Amino acid sequence: MSVRRGRVLGTAAMLSTALALTTGALAAPASAAAGTDRHEATRRALDGIVAEGVPGVTAQARDEHGPWNAASGLGDLKRGTPRGEHDRFRVGSITKTFVATVLLQLEAEGRIDLDDTVGTWLPGVVEGNGHDGDRITVRQLLNHTSGIAEYTDDDEFVRKVFGKGFFKHRYDTWTPRQLVRLAMRHKPTFEPGTDWSYSNTNYVLAGMIIKKVTGNSYGDEIRRRVIAPLHLNATTVPGTSPTVPKPSSRAYGKLPADPEAKVHDVTELNPSAAGSAGEMISDSADLNRFYAALLGGRLLPEKQLAEMKTTVPVEDKGGYGLGLIGLKLPCEGTVWGHEGGIHGSSSLALTTPDGRHSLALNINGDWAGDVGPAVKAEFCPKER
Repeated sequence: MSVRRGRVLGTAAMLSTALALTTGALAAPASAAAGTDRHEATRRALDGIVAEGVPGVTAQARDEHGPWNAASGLGDLKRGTPRGEHDRFRVGSITKTFVATVLLQLEAEGRIDLDDTVGTWLPGVVEGNGHDGDRITVRQLLNHTSGIAEYTDDDEFVRKVFGKGFFKHRYDTWTPRQLVRLAMRHKPTFEPGTDWSYSNTNYVLAGMIIKKVTGNSYGDEIRRRVIAPLHLNATTVPGTSPTVPKPSSRAYGKLPADPEAKVHDVTELNPSAAGSAGEMISDSADLNRFYAALLGGRLLPEKQLAEMKTTVPVEDKGGYGLGLIGLKLPCEGTVWGHEGGIHGSSSLALTTPDGRHSLALNINGDWAGDVGPAVKAEFCPKER
């Protein structure tokens, strides 16, 4: 399949940061003296992200020696306060891995088949302008091969969410059906199963299917099946709540549809605009715990985990599975995880195939920040 790229809510194209792994030197100001710290190169890389002009970054790496937490830059530009090592933040599309995990658990329980059509579970929902839910499978939703149009590209949505209209509409509630209807105004990107293109609409529909199968919201199922068993105490599915729990920093964004491209404080917003495609809140420690448990086989049976890791090629540097990115490192090997973006927040979480070495980070700005050096520093120590 050839590769198409779609808008990630609040950021540039899918995988634009995760796949931009640099092979250059990690030249950056150090926030701590060089010494025996095994993560010193990662620390320098975090400082380098801030040097690109974003407010701040927070991260945790976890390996056989335990957790290592770090932060660089500012958490509040107005007050000049530093970014916190244990900040909570909006994780954006990392939500998709949680959603896919629930659907794969439901498949393991025999309650759904991923090769069921969307029309089987949501009759009449995916229709219009060439869309046909009876020709699209649940699996194609999860790996973005459905061809369903991207609702975040709709002109009305762009005006209200990505342009100056954001300030009037930042507290608006969007229902899943509203978001899907926006997508149905447009023609499919391609015939189902013939190509790949990232579409947040796929995961809005996935959340709707979870509710149809279980009778509960996708958020309730994530809380019951993932958050509670793993004790992810910093992780929430906020629904329509516009605030981020403390400890947290301010979030800063440049609205992509605003030609002035000024930096705004966009911390407060109603995340229903992202819904099950990207509304969740977490911190770096919880994200590492989640992906380590997932890759370590604690959340899915072997069969379902293998399905999740069956990928569609993306830009020759990795692949997209079922809510899970497989990223080829510049050194030998692959790491698994996801990236996520929403207004004022850019996140990445990656874990080795055995779940024993993880890195999760967040930038509280959405217009810059090359995470490649940090990924390389943490997972490719021989190439530093």
